[in-house]
Amino acid sequence: MTSTGLRPPPAPTGPPPAPATTPGDALPPPAARLRRILAHPRFMHHHRLVAAVLTGNAVLLAYGWIAGWWRDPGALGDAALANVALAVLVRQQYLVNLFFWLATRAPTRWPLRIRATLGKVYHFGGLHVGAALAGTGWYLAQLGALTVGDGPTGALVTGYAAAGLLLAVVGTALPPVRSRRHDLFERTHRLGGWAALALLWAQAGFLAGGPVALAASPQGGVLAVLTASIALPWLRLRRVPVVVQRPSSHVALVHFDHGVTPFPGSSTAVSRSPLWEWHSFANVPAPGRSGFRLTVSRAGDWTGRFIDDAPDRVWVKGISTAGVANIETLFRRVVYVATGSGIGPVLPHLLAGLVPARLVWAARRHRETFGDDLVDEILAHQPDALLWDTARDGKPDMLRLAWRVYREFDAEAVICISNRTLTWQVVRGMEERGVPAYGAIWDS
Repeated sequence: MTSTGLRPPPAPTGPPPAPATTPGDALPPPAARLRRILAHPRFMHHHRLVAAVLTGNAVLLAYGWIAGWWRDPGALGDAALANVALAVLVRQQYLVNLFFWLATRAPTRWPLRIRATLGKVYHFGGLHVGAALAGTGWYLAQLGALTVGDGPTGALVTGYAAAGLLLAVVGTALPPVRSRRHDLFERTHRLGGWAALALLWAQAGFLAGGPVALAASPQGGVLAVLTASIALPWLRLRRVPVVVQRPSSHVALVHFDHGVTPFPGSSTAVSRSPLWEWHSFANVPAPGRSGFRLTVSRAGDWTGRFIDDAPDRVWVKGISTAGVANIETLFRRVVYVATGSGIGPVLPHLLAGLVPARLVWAARRHRETFGDDLVDEILAHQPDALLWDTARDGKPDMLRLAWRVYREFDAEAVICISNRTLTWQVVRGMEERGVPAYGAIWDS
């Protein structure tokens, strides 16, 4: 089926046939020009937060120029440390969950415009990026002031080493590098970040006049908080048993039951080599049962090896962390749009049933790929779901399908879990037409 035609009904074991479209399903034209501009990915809230942090630091720099402290190593170091603290803490798992909890306290009687803006809480990574860039800039300025001012040799040696690591961390986080060399980005962020923190401790000690003086200083207190924040997830590192079920060569369903039942819409980071790489997957707890599942689909070397050579134990660390779809409670009714294994992050919300929802799920041979049990479980909770078999019906127009179901279901928002291209297509297309829409932004 295309988005406008019909073919013979599916075999009994397949998903329900995708309904035909009607002339009334045509997309309305985009709204005003300003709305179309703001819906562009370049102007998403993540980038707006980056710009806000950088603008705030630019104002601080201008004030420092006027006040005359812009060459003072102490003041420059304080500005650098404040930004580094923001960059680190905003990624702390407990704070991430707090952000989501606060944002979703708004009742559904509030105006939709306010709730729709609160729904963008998952763009908080813009604070991390903006603060990391600004902090690195302030740190280089401090290092220059120390060099010109003949600062302590120890502070200069540790400072230049830390500066090199910070530049490496920032450089590998640039989108072109991060997308092509994600493993390098992740390891540089982790190992380089740890080493940079140790060097910041050493340099602060040299500048303060010794460890005792540093311990009594505000800088020492901030560094202690940052160290505790970074260490906290690793204090919960453990290797736990798993049971891996393979309904097909494309998907593995990983079952956990080690005394943890996470909340719906959260994610867990798992690893087979904890120092080198971690991968986060959406938790799928089943109502009334302990434990949870992860849906791992073949999407690269790591996931391919995981499916082909399934482990009996994996490493986990930290706590379950809220994901994008947790913002569903801000709305009276939502439409979930998923493709392929994007059903994983959607499924726990469908099972929990906290908000009336309607599912649009496009995949290749749903039952063959994901197994009868999973598809039956979905249909038991979503009997009116629109399941589109791409092997039988061809590639759908997901934006048009999302619009149709949004209109029929009288929903307030659309949440899309798919690949980058299709997510942006759906989110941008809906927002251009005044519909609150949400989807992953691949900022980590």
